[in-house]
Amino acid sequence: MNTDLDPDAGSLGGNTEVTDVIVIGGGTGGYSTALRAAGLGLRVVLAERDLIGGTCLHRGCIPSKAMLHAAELVDGIAEARERWGVKATLDTVDWDALTATRDGIVSRNHQGVAGHLARAQVRVVRGSARLTGARSVFIDGPEGGEFTARRGIVLATGSRPRLLPGLTPDGRRIVTSDDALFAPGLPESVLVLGGGAIGVEYASFHRSMGAGVTLVEAADRLLPLEDEDVGRHLVRGLKKRGITVRTSSTLVGTELLENGVRATVRTPKGEELVIEAERLLVAVGRVPVTDGLGLAAAGLSTDERGFLAPADWTRLETAVPGIHVVGDLLPPPSLGLAHASFAEGLLVAETLAGIPSPPVDYATVPRVTYSSPQTASVGLSEAEARARGREIKVNTMPLTATAKGMVHGQGGMVKVVAAADGAGGEATGAVLGVHLVGPHVSEMIAESQLIVAWDAEPSDVARHVHAHPTLSEAVGEAFLTLAGRGLHQH
Repeated sequence: MNTDLDPDAGSLGGNTEVTDVIVIGGGTGGYSTALRAAGLGLRVVLAERDLIGGTCLHRGCIPSKAMLHAAELVDGIAEARERWGVKATLDTVDWDALTATRDGIVSRNHQGVAGHLARAQVRVVRGSARLTGARSVFIDGPEGGEFTARRGIVLATGSRPRLLPGLTPDGRRIVTSDDALFAPGLPESVLVLGGGAIGVEYASFHRSMGAGVTLVEAADRLLPLEDEDVGRHLVRGLKKRGITVRTSSTLVGTELLENGVRATVRTPKGEELVIEAERLLVAVGRVPVTDGLGLAAAGLSTDERGFLAPADWTRLETAVPGIHVVGDLLPPPSLGLAHASFAEGLLVAETLAGIPSPPVDYATVPRVTYSSPQTASVGLSEAEARARGREIKVNTMPLTATAKGMVHGQGGMVKVVAAADGAGGEATGAVLGVHLVGPHVSEMIAESQLIVAWDAEPSDVARHVHAHPTLSEAVGEAFLTLAGRGLHQH
């Protein structure tokens, strides 16, 4: 802990308040920075114009996963009846009760974060904040005013949904990922534009709730940043559930109807399809929020994509010393993921406190899509490894090769990419990437994260016994095979 603090910090004369650290934005990256900095003895002011917790807590990660859990329960009733002979029936989905449960979970989490900040003595100031210099901030709010930071300023203002020209969200017929869960009722049909993680999750949710769903993606596969086999298995699972998937397809026009949208989509063959849906959900990415932040006053500017790139990735410090950035403002290799923002917050807080802190290893940050089926991955895809000139060995293991995979009956796979550094191209090098598709794989990726992060080799993993019967046996068997000890050769 750094104890070199100014006992007189708190005033600078006039109406300017002096503190150690000013954090602008109270989402995951912002509040994690504030909590860690306060825990290290620094005085922290956290400016937030909306609700502590940000998009993840109030409009994204938490409410969407609550709704996806409800969707899983609905799917379970159908599976019980159709596959297991359990004569269960679904009467109806009480939308008001469902959303009340969701909102209660969000509220409890919000109260928990606010309580942590209060106990840590982080001063939360409500209002819009803008930079007025390299170490100064003005917060426009009832408790705001001029603030000066002795140690540094942290920018954590997050992102908002990317909009397309001519598509203006109205909260009913055209919605974004920020308001899709809060639109009135359950639509009978949905056209989802965008096949990234957000679009896939919302397509999955609405299908579980009984809607007809068409998912349109401009790239040649869903989850285009993931391994090709992940996208292939995902499409197979979604189509099996009745979702229409159109890749290499683009939206060329829309017409608002009284109770929906008529959209024209161009297919890879140049055909134009007309699709009518009660709701159009735009999920084509997110853009950083920097408007009104006063970057120029501090000598900062964004790149052409709107990101604020750090000059030093090991400290996440911008070109202006003392100003750091976390979360969705960061360009790649940052991933725009809440758990990456959390790690970034720890790094910056510890840097500001003057203690050693390991930089974020983005190559070992797991990526998860919470659809049905789920996907989870860490490290390099097969194509990325080959593009880097690596000699590799790849093994793919179907989840249905395990008894537990047969019980779940949803298919899926484990794919391991390992360096082939041994004689004869054997997989004696480090594991470069692990990719999972199937039920509950979001809860299985932690093992693979450690394997990749610690540069383990297949033989290192193969000597560890996986519990039987579990889905994780497929992970174990994939590594056994790469180590030359597998019982099922795939």
